[in-house]
Amino acid sequence: MIVSEHSIGTKNESSLHRSLKYFYAKPENTETIKAGYVCDAIGANGEVIEIQTSHFSALRKKIPALAKSGKVRVIYPVIANKTIELYDSEGQLLRRKKSPKKGTIWDIFDELVYVPEFLRLKNLTIEIICVDAIERRRNDGKGARRRKGVSIEDRILENHREGIVLKKKAAWLKHFMPLENEFSVKTLAETVNISPDKVRKSIYTLEKAGFLKKTHKQGRSWVYHII
Repeated sequence: MIVSEHSIGTKNESSLHRSLKYFYAKPENTETIKAGYVCDAIGANGEVIEIQTSHFSALRKKIPALAKSGKVRVIYPVIANKTIELYDSEGQLLRRKKSPKKGTIWDIFDELVYVPEFLRLKNLTIEIICVDAIERRRNDGKGARRRKGVSIEDRILENHREGIVLKKKAAWLKHFMPLENEFSVKTLAETVNISPDKVRKSIYTLEKAGFLKKTHKQGRSWVYHII
């Protein structure tokens, strides 16, 4: 493992992260230093590749710095179908079940809401891929309270599909802003069948990126237009 001042390392790397890293680049082109940062991989065309499953805020300095020196692609995997395997403290499988939770491409705004300025970086491409994955959990009493002490040990890639490539403004509007006229959080949420909270995050992100603007209020709700 390459270690530097900015290294995120591979010590806590999930199997899902590692599988995707090797899908986009050869093993010898992974964990490479670029612009003073340890990057997940370098693609065949020299593009820097970062696999980021969460915490985009941790990339706030890294991605702009890398984008100054060349092309960067952030890969964001969305778990569309998840199988949960629960093991006891000795490693015996207790149960295996399908999770009712389905991820969507809109989940990316849970992360981008913290770094909307990324959408203005000319050398940055964001790719969302939907995957099927196994989440291995252990009933060891060390996990989060909301999971009653159950720890998440690993996420394993089962299958992945074609990605949605987002680089220019037109691509973002095509996939996330289907309404041509003025719209509010409510009308957009009803149109795309996504929760109002998720839509608020998307509108905030795209507004900060300079793709939308609020024009007036209808009642208590802001009305937005595409710029």
